[in-house]
Amino acid sequence: MKINIANPANGQQKTVEVEDDRKLLPFFDKRMAAEVPGDSLGDEFKGYIFRITGGNDKQGFPMMQGVLTNTRVRLLFKEGMPCFRPRRKGQFKRKSVRGCIVGPDIGVLALTVVKQGDNDIPGLTDGNQPRRLGPKRANKIRKLFALAKDEDVRPHVIRRTIEGRKGDKAPKIQRLITSTRIYRKKKRQEDKIAKVKKSREAAAKYKEVLDAWKKAKKEHKREEHDQKAAAAKKEAAKAK
Repeated sequence: MKINIANPANGQQKTVEVEDDRKLLPFFDKRMAAEVPGDSLGDEFKGYIFRITGGNDKQGFPMMQGVLTNTRVRLLFKEGMPCFRPRRKGQFKRKSVRGCIVGPDIGVLALTVVKQGDNDIPGLTDGNQPRRLGPKRANKIRKLFALAKDEDVRPHVIRRTIEGRKGDKAPKIQRLITSTRIYRKKKRQEDKIAKVKKSREAAAKYKEVLDAWKKAKKEHKREEHDQKAAAAKKEAAKAK
């Protein structure tokens, strides 16, 4: 079994191949997100604690969190579910995934370092892998450089150079509050208020017209009633 160990603290990762299944016994029957001591893997991993983050079986089917079995199952997937990428809107698909419980049929197991032991492991804890990309969101840039809320974050964007290309490259800052954005938001609010005001005025005018129409209809009905009553009175007088 191959074990892919990632160290989030410095961005390094290392793949270790373990042929002796007895060293893997502490990992068997453990679920994804469980924390397991790494002492059984060898003396160099003494004191380390790992968290199981995923894996694939020997046929390449991925482990899926929440499927409480150590075998392969076929599930009906839809948009938003893990281990599935829809190719068109509203697509459903039945596909095979591996359960989240570790077993001997796992080909590659993914771990992350939760606690570092006494010894440094070459390629995992002895160096520092710099981040390729800096933060993109405005608040995260402020947090990284300890900027005040009213300071401009645009000069602090981390730029990177690409070999074979002139100049450098920088991400588009997300959720950046600019004067244009404030103006557009204010304009939207003003348009919304004007729309509500216009609809209320139109409703008031319609109510006036409706009340006038009802009043005219009522008067017309009363006149018809009076005319009918007068005609009936005349006919009664003639009959006498």
